[in-house]
Amino acid sequence: MSVGPLSPGTRQRLLQGQADPLPAPLSRSVAIFISSTVSDMDAEREALQSTAFPEVQTFCQKNGLMFEVVDLRWGIRNTEATDHMTTELCLEELDRCRKTSIGPAFVALLGDQYGPCPVPTLIEEKEWEALRSQLASKPRDLELVARRFRRDENAVPPTYLLQALGTAETQGPEEATLTSVLRSGAQEARRLGLITQEQWHRYHWSVIEWEIDRGLLSLTDGDQGATVFLREIQDLNKHILEDCALKMVDRLADGCLDTDAQNLLSGLKGRIADTQPGVLKAHHLPWSRDLVNPKNKAHARYLKELGEQFVARANHQVLEHLREQEAGRQELAWLYQEIRHHLGLSTEATWTFCGRQELLAQLGQRLRQSDGHPHSPLVLFGPPGIGKTALMCKLAEQMPGLLGRKTVTVLRLLGMSQMSSDARGLLQSICFQVCLAYGLPLPPAQVLEAHARVVQFFHTLLHTVSCRNFESLVILLDSMDDVDSICRARRVPWLPPRCPPRIHLILSACSGKPGILDIMRQTLTDPEAYWEVKPLSGNQGQEMIQLLLAASRRTLSPGQRELLWASLPECGHPGRLRLAFEEARKWASFTIPAPLASTAKEAIHQLCARLEQTHGQLLVAHVLSYIVSSRHGLSEAELKDVLSLDDEVLEAVYQDWTPPSKELLRFPPLLWVRLRRDLGHCLARRPVDGFTLLAIAHRQLTEVIQERYLSGPERAKRHGVLADFFSGAWSQGTKKLITLPLVGKPLNLDRKVAPQPLWFSDTVANLRKLKELPHHLVHSGRFEELKQEVLGSMNWISCRGVSGGIEGLLEDFDLYGPHLDCPEVGLVRDALQLCRPALELRGMERSILYTELLARLHFFATSHPALVGQLCQQAQSWFRLCPHPVLVPLGGFLQPPGGPLRATFTGCHKGITAMGWSLEEKLLVVGTQDGLMAVWDMEEQQVIHILTGHTGEVRSVKVFGKGTLVLSASKDHTLRLWNLLSGQQKFTIWDGGSKDPTDPEIWSLHVDEAKKVVYLASGSKISAWNLETAELVFHILGDASDCWMCTAVLASRATLLTVSEGGVVSLWSSGTGKLQGRHHLSSIKEETPTCGVSVQKQGKMVTGFSKGSISLVSPGGDSLLEKLPEAVRFLVVSEDESLLAAGFGRSVRIFLADSQGFHRFMATDLEHEDTVEIAGFGPENNLIVTASRDALIQVWSLSEQGTLLDILEGVGAPVSLLAWAGALVASASQQSSSLKVWDLTYIQKPRACTPFLDRTGLTAVSHNGSYVYFPKIGDKNKVTIWDSAEGVVLVFPLNSRQDVMCIPPPEARKAINCMALSKGEERLAIAYDSIVLVLDISPGDPCPVIDGPTYTFYTQLPEAISSVAVLADYRVIYGMTNGDLFLYECANSKVFPLEAHGSQVTCMQVSHKEQLAVSGSEEALLCLWDLQACKWRFQMSYTNSYCRGVQCVCFSKDDKYVYAGLKDRSIIVWSVLDGTLLAVQFVHAVVNRIIPTSNGFIAPTRHGYLIRERFQCPSSRVSQQDPLKNFKKAVWKVKSRQREELAAAAGALQDSRSASAQGNERKSNKRSQVCLLV
Repeated sequence: MSVGPLSPGTRQRLLQGQADPLPAPLSRSVAIFISSTVSDMDAEREALQSTAFPEVQTFCQKNGLMFEVVDLRWGIRNTEATDHMTTELCLEELDRCRKTSIGPAFVALLGDQYGPCPVPTLIEEKEWEALRSQLASKPRDLELVARRFRRDENAVPPTYLLQALGTAETQGPEEATLTSVLRSGAQEARRLGLITQEQWHRYHWSVIEWEIDRGLLSLTDGDQGATVFLREIQDLNKHILEDCALKMVDRLADGCLDTDAQNLLSGLKGRIADTQPGVLKAHHLPWSRDLVNPKNKAHARYLKELGEQFVARANHQVLEHLREQEAGRQELAWLYQEIRHHLGLSTEATWTFCGRQELLAQLGQRLRQSDGHPHSPLVLFGPPGIGKTALMCKLAEQMPGLLGRKTVTVLRLLGMSQMSSDARGLLQSICFQVCLAYGLPLPPAQVLEAHARVVQFFHTLLHTVSCRNFESLVILLDSMDDVDSICRARRVPWLPPRCPPRIHLILSACSGKPGILDIMRQTLTDPEAYWEVKPLSGNQGQEMIQLLLAASRRTLSPGQRELLWASLPECGHPGRLRLAFEEARKWASFTIPAPLASTAKEAIHQLCARLEQTHGQLLVAHVLSYIVSSRHGLSEAELKDVLSLDDEVLEAVYQDWTPPSKELLRFPPLLWVRLRRDLGHCLARRPVDGFTLLAIAHRQLTEVIQERYLSGPERAKRHGVLADFFSGAWSQGTKKLITLPLVGKPLNLDRKVAPQPLWFSDTVANLRKLKELPHHLVHSGRFEELKQEVLGSMNWISCRGVSGGIEGLLEDFDLYGPHLDCPEVGLVRDALQLCRPALELRGMERSILYTELLARLHFFATSHPALVGQLCQQAQSWFRLCPHPVLVPLGGFLQPPGGPLRATFTGCHKGITAMGWSLEEKLLVVGTQDGLMAVWDMEEQQVIHILTGHTGEVRSVKVFGKGTLVLSASKDHTLRLWNLLSGQQKFTIWDGGSKDPTDPEIWSLHVDEAKKVVYLASGSKISAWNLETAELVFHILGDASDCWMCTAVLASRATLLTVSEGGVVSLWSSGTGKLQGRHHLSSIKEETPTCGVSVQKQGKMVTGFSKGSISLVSPGGDSLLEKLPEAVRFLVVSEDESLLAAGFGRSVRIFLADSQGFHRFMATDLEHEDTVEIAGFGPENNLIVTASRDALIQVWSLSEQGTLLDILEGVGAPVSLLAWAGALVASASQQSSSLKVWDLTYIQKPRACTPFLDRTGLTAVSHNGSYVYFPKIGDKNKVTIWDSAEGVVLVFPLNSRQDVMCIPPPEARKAINCMALSKGEERLAIAYDSIVLVLDISPGDPCPVIDGPTYTFYTQLPEAISSVAVLADYRVIYGMTNGDLFLYECANSKVFPLEAHGSQVTCMQVSHKEQLAVSGSEEALLCLWDLQACKWRFQMSYTNSYCRGVQCVCFSKDDKYVYAGLKDRSIIVWSVLDGTLLAVQFVHAVVNRIIPTSNGFIAPTRHGYLIRERFQCPSSRVSQQDPLKNFKKAVWKVKSRQREELAAAAGALQDSRSASAQGNERKSNKRSQVCLLV
């Protein structure tokens, strides 16, 4: 097999879709052909089977290769081995091995037997005449030859075919005579020059010489992975005539020595030694009276050496070839292989294409007409076997001619390779091909991580190619039915409903039963897009068969032709014609054929019956069943292994003879090779995961196999054997019982099938097992095994995830989870869905996956021990064996499954500016800043349409028409109406706006379905258009100097109401646009409107104003509803208009509707920690959801007077949009490309874990994490105490407790900036802007006693203190807002400046032994300080694409490590010894503080969870991996100081301290009892 990169010209031809010439396909298999004589090499072959082959197999698997041995003489009778057909089959298999094998391809075992020369099965006419002329003088010989060979006139040119002997005739003597007669005739003909040397060989050479010649001696380019093991028995010539020796050499029929064969054998050995001495591996055995016997010590040593040599040679050849491949590795080789595969199939399909010229011309005309403007994709449809594939391939071949211009043609025959069998792989390969063909940038890695992004990239790519005026792009996708995900879905989400100019998409699909064609009709609604492929005419059908016969150099006799046409009256069905041809090509001119079946289905049944007659019903049934039952197909090696596990097949095979070995049992490969040859075109070869797999080529054949062989219990049995194989149940020496007919007792034999570990090596996963095993466990009904070994196995989950990505893993759970009646599987699946964003961001790596899953599932470990508990234990076991430093979760601290988060959608958006639900169709429409609109299917959780057209930000979307239509308004001054089911645009309306970038921010879009009118208000104009005709109804222009701030369409009064910036209320007719009245607001003075909402039932508009007023405005006047303390930011009403919410500052106030308008509903307002941006009522008015600028979403119960039920984390940016649909809420931000969908039905359900509801960052923890303290939401004078085990909440009022004491500030109204305790809790430091108090703490009953302040000092600096730490000896370290750092010795009143940070010091901690300190800053700089020397030992800087500084730090209990919480929501661990970064963990939330424990830490997060982790660091860090490898653009830099420099500095400081005065007086204050809450 040749390797090497493709030339630029070849690459370009492939990318443009030009089929000729095609490079050889790459292979990932090692296939070794074993050549030997039948009887004298049994011991060698068994020794290799037992030990050598498994060793080479393991080596190949570790290198990601599939291993196969082709030994066609294993397990068969001698007569079959020398059968006439066997020679041809052997040479065909040898060619296959040479063509596909990486490295070793041919091994010959050569002893002292030459083997018989088989009679040729076919003699060509000229050769026959030459032989016949030499036999004319021997009538008996001539009569024998003439009787055994018959002339076949159907071959072109005619040939003579060997006829099988009748059952009554004895084969042996006549066969030998026939061989001898032909050999003498050939000898004479060669002497006279009538035949060539090659033709002479056919009558003299044995099978082994043919094989060695083909596999080694005739090669022009070296040995090409060949090896010959030569066994020579010493002194054999001295004993050659003894009876025992005659077993080792060739004998004649009478038992005498065959000297001719011995001479030919000597000649063969001489040829090998002369031409290829390097491949010879000679073994010399001493003379022995028996053949090779493993019980003989010398023989056993020989067999061991033979095996070792085989392994060493094969492994070396594989390695050499892999190195060659690596050296000549083609970038994106997978892509070129994929293109080559489909173009190769296309070339085969068009060889015998005929007819359809009219259809081709019509299609060409349609393509030319639509080339210059947007148009619909084309769909070719027809029943299976009608010739759609051949037509698509012909279209691809003729495309430049049909379009009349240069094209790039992308052809995919779907389902014919793994990448073309699922939408994700298909789109990726198309995007890569198009980008490379047009010289455009390839899709970046982050796009490829999520299918939704790939869909968007594909749509954008089509528009890019169209806009750039390149050559036309034609994408042909044949057989849409064969894409797995399309067949399971309700829609084809990636299919563009319209193609831009110069882009053509041509699809084909089967008609008949309901399926993909119906799904496509939802998206492609244009009836002219559908073209039916009709049957060929009778004449065209005959022409097709004539072409096929000519291509295979066959013809038919007139009688046969008549019979054939009579069997196919007017048949124009190419599939049926192909089956008829396959039958007819086998007819010799003297054959009297039986009538053919009239339908394709009957013909396939006829084919199966013929195969059963030749090969046995059981073998045919089981082979075809296994291929059909497999998920993606089976390789030849896999199929032979599976048949070796099938006891029914083996019992049938070994019915009349016993297997050659007493230790192992295999299926004889020759029987499969014969069947495969007769299956011919019925089998297709498909590349899957780098391997070539066999699959059934035709859908109709698959259906017949399922009906004929896989009904009833047979289906589960076949899947059961496949499950046994892929699980590895009978591999690696595990023996399996079988009772063979001729033995009569059970035998426990090793089947020598391939081992099936999950990982072949650290980097090579067993992809075949991962893809196939779950499929077979489900269909064999082995659900418990599926639960324990697959979906409930952490090893499986991590292997599947690391090798196939999170989407592949989730797909498995979606495919197989529903078969299990186990809610725990759903929990695991939901947990994986929650892990998805982190895994896409950080990369699918084992430690990340284990951490994410463990931190989410640990909540359920005790309540669901069977599956979730087991998974958690498996994850912890993996962590215990982890060779590098790692943080191990000891409890749950990430968002658990079963919570409110339904989905996180990412990848299709820039900032999100508009959202709307189609509740009926379960769709979510999203508008973005860049003008794109995405339609998400909530059930499939994927994008089903990308709506392109807007060139400016989408400001508003309105869904109507029972959820099937959406109207979008954009800053590009257009309104567009879209069909949500098809994704097609219905019309565009230009609103006549200016191109002025200072366009108004206030937009209002209203759809009146009853009147079929749409209203758009923006700035100082209102326009109305007819929804059906898109015609303008009216246009109102207001005063540009006094813009309208609020607009409402009051349908009940047929009125448009506007409120302007200056407080002018205008009334217009909503039908005609005529002015009906105008007045000034009476209830509001000197305020401008900020927001408004219409209340249709009351016929009013509620308007909010800049100074907090809320007014009810109606056509009849206005009245003040409420005066809020701040400007009104938003107003929303509930669906039934009974509730009103007004947002102001950090609060939301709720009002209830009454006869006058509205009145206040609750005494208290709903409060956030940051400005509230938006709110929304639940469908039953029992909930309200409010969202704020700090990215938090709060869920409140209205039935419980505003009780806070939950705090949800948004998308890490201010929440600007909320949209309800039933119990679902979508939240999004203009500053983020992600959106989240929440299901709030969970509020009513009992929950496994509830986070504590604090997002202030002021959390404190006590009793090793048992209790958490934080300010009460809405009332900062109270502290909430939360029991982390029970979730119990107590409220601690600070202003009414007797045992609470206040330490007054040194100056009035001074705010405390920070506080710190010394490690022994004997000192307390309180820092204000420029003052620090140091107080003593002593034990007391019931509370500690605080005495002080002992010291008070002033910084006398303009900057404020931002961080402080205190030591037991009254030294204080403090950091400033500008980055300055100081050490202050209170006892000496001395200040020592430390080297400054470049930005605000955010945290400061002292080590437990108080010798070191660590400081962190906003620039993500960490310094480790030597407190003796007052200098830093290490400066560590951490930068990545997200990092925004250090939040908190602490030392481990033993002072060996520092744990730091960063503002990028990660925790890092580094070594105090040398500053090395040991571990980085993304925890999804900012950590407020870190408290060390004996083996790790606890840390409360802003999400309300308590992180408990163990830090595990192996004593030797030799195997440490880079902790930053999954953090994009992350860099850890360490700057260190010399030890000598630190020692000198410490000495100098000590001197200055001892010289200083010691007489400072302490300031004394009276003692007070306090309870300290820090």
